[in-house]
Amino acid sequence: MERMASSQAVPLTGIQLQLIQPARPPASPPSVEAKGAVFTKPWVVDLILDLAGYTSDKNLVDLIAMEPAAGDGAFLGPMIERLVDSCQRLNRPLSDCTKSLVAFELDNTNAVKSRAIAREVLLRRGADPVLADRLPSLWIKSGDYLLDTMNLEADFVIGNPPYVRLEDIPEETAAQYRDIYQTMRGRADLYIGFFEAALRQLKPGGVCAYICADRWMRNQYGSELRRLITSSFAVDVVIEMHNADAFHEEVDAYPAIAVIRRQIQTSSIVARAGLDAAQANPQELSRALEACRENQLVALPRGLSMARVDSWFKGADPWPCTSPEQLALLRRIEDRFAALETSAKVGIGVATGNDRIFITKDAGLVEPSRLLKLALAGDLANGRMVWSGHYLVNPWDEKGLVSLDEFPGLRSYFGIHAVALRNRHVARNASHAWYKTIDRVNHALTTQPKLYIPDIKNTLSPVLDHCETYPHHNLYFIQSDVWDLEALGALLMSAIGQFFVESYGVRMRGGYLRFQAQYLRRVRLPNPDSLSANQTQELREAFRARDKDHATNLALKIYQIERSELERAFGH
Repeated sequence: MERMASSQAVPLTGIQLQLIQPARPPASPPSVEAKGAVFTKPWVVDLILDLAGYTSDKNLVDLIAMEPAAGDGAFLGPMIERLVDSCQRLNRPLSDCTKSLVAFELDNTNAVKSRAIAREVLLRRGADPVLADRLPSLWIKSGDYLLDTMNLEADFVIGNPPYVRLEDIPEETAAQYRDIYQTMRGRADLYIGFFEAALRQLKPGGVCAYICADRWMRNQYGSELRRLITSSFAVDVVIEMHNADAFHEEVDAYPAIAVIRRQIQTSSIVARAGLDAAQANPQELSRALEACRENQLVALPRGLSMARVDSWFKGADPWPCTSPEQLALLRRIEDRFAALETSAKVGIGVATGNDRIFITKDAGLVEPSRLLKLALAGDLANGRMVWSGHYLVNPWDEKGLVSLDEFPGLRSYFGIHAVALRNRHVARNASHAWYKTIDRVNHALTTQPKLYIPDIKNTLSPVLDHCETYPHHNLYFIQSDVWDLEALGALLMSAIGQFFVESYGVRMRGGYLRFQAQYLRRVRLPNPDSLSANQTQELREAFRARDKDHATNLALKIYQIERSELERAFGH
């Protein structure tokens, strides 16, 4: 790993500068019950310390290491051991280390235990009993890391931040955390604040090394944290630990190790640790990761796979770090092919605010011009668009919201349901337009061929609509003026199309994927002009026959990917 002394400071601008500057303290410190404590196994602690560069061959005496949630001393004990070793190597007295460590523990009982563990380590390493009593009381503080460390600086912030859901934090406390830590948005869990606090505290070249839930790397509530990191820091190492024996007890969240440095982004290492990784020596694991960074061939320890990524993600884009093989292939394809959104439009169907009123199968309910054939997710059966006879009661025309005076049937129908329609949020904000749907209807879309994709499904299975219907809000659509939509549909229904959405998207309970516009837009496609007439025709035929295997074979040739490479990326 690069030594911190050689790291460059990262220039900060705009919102990033605001985030890194010391936050304003709350008006009055809130009390919050200690929760979310899950203790880390020694092999994981040693691996994280090695990856962070907190090793005894360095001058740890004059550097500041912070542990944000000391807990049972899982990190603190080994850190003290390494600090003592560094002292001995440098021939420095332990009394020089009064400021070398800063640890916080919200739960006072655990703080007392941590001080006892620190004292025990110091005594075992030959420290003077008076100093062994004094140092732990200086190092370990009973307090709230998120509120009490806002003006501190550190070379290392290392640990296992608590995993606490937003709903488990007292409302007043959560509001104060959110006021201080701007990346805690949406349904952000507490560890988002721990990341931001650590990043604020890092000196140029400093490193944050955490093991915690990895949801923030891909979901919406982690977007502002990802934006902060990619704009002002460098992602050094990410290790997926879903199947690793990392903690002393079972955890519900999927964990990952993340090592983030305050320096310019260069290459990153993405790895996966399985159950067998616990049997390897942590130094063996860290050496293998470093060899990967240097593009050196090395025998991988059992239970560890890895890949070097030469460029990281930008902005708030999700980090699909499910496996190193998957990410390496994804980045290679991303570098060679353009995103779908450059050659096609992705959108979602109409949201009404009250489907019971706005959707009907009664063709005589209102004026015929006010009924729009509506496609629902259930209409996409066996790869075909089979309209179920549903209509949208449509209050829009090409110019905008229609006047009810011009359509007495529509006026009468909406009048019957006026109370329910006016009580919708969209109507409260525009009382004169109380009968409008949430989304405006784009009538031009009805006359255009388009691919429909249901939002929640196991596989990416686009269906072609031949200028017949308008999509409901549980359907996404893809429309393009440059693609043959059947050829595009074949690429999307291939295993490579599935690979993109599995990489970018988030799985729900039951294994279902969200096929949302934000993921579909990022699917990579070849230039349609680069396909031969024969390739385009074969793709059309595969799409019409719903032949996923044939579509996959064609896509593999077009993307120049070996089937074995795709299988490794999928893990099967």
